[in-house]
Amino acid sequence: MKKIFLGFALFSAIAAAALSETIEVYKSPECGCCGKWGEVMKQNGFEVTEHKTNEIIETKNKYGVPAELYSCHTGIVGGYAIEGHVPAQEIKALLAAKPEDVVGISVPGMPLGSPGMEQGDVVEDYDVIAFKKDGTTEIFASYKNGKKVK
Repeated sequence: MKKIFLGFALFSAIAAAALSETIEVYKSPECGCCGKWGEVMKQNGFEVTEHKTNEIIETKNKYGVPAELYSCHTGIVGGYAIEGHVPAQEIKALLAAKPEDVVGISVPGMPLGSPGMEQGDVVEDYDVIAFKKDGTTEIFASYKNGKKVK
C-alpha cells in the first residue's frame, strides 16, 4: 500500500509540473509589488520567470497592451499578455477558454487588495479587463470588497 501511495504521489507531482504554465514577467528593477504578485502566481501553480527591465513601456507596446490599461508589470503566458495584478483564477480561466480574439487581460493601475497589493484591511474594488485584437475591451471579471462578483 505504501509503494502505491508513493507511486501515486510521484505521478501527481510529475503531472502537476507538466501542467504548470510559465509566466514571463517584465518589471522595473525597482518594483517590489511585482515580485509579490509573482509569489502569488507561484502559490497558484505557475512557474514565474522575472525579467527586470527599464524598457517597460516598450515591452507593453510590443505585447499590445493599451496605454489606458497599463499597470506596473506585464506578464506573458500561453500567448496572452497579463497586465498588472490579475488574480491567478482569471489567468487560469483565460488559458482554459483560449479566446482567439483576446490579446490579454489587465487590472489597470494598482488597486489595493489585488494580488500582490495587499495592504491589511484596505481593499479597493476593481475589474479585470479583456483587451481584444480589434481594439475593443470588455469586463472579464469584477471584484468587490476582495470577492469576485462576475
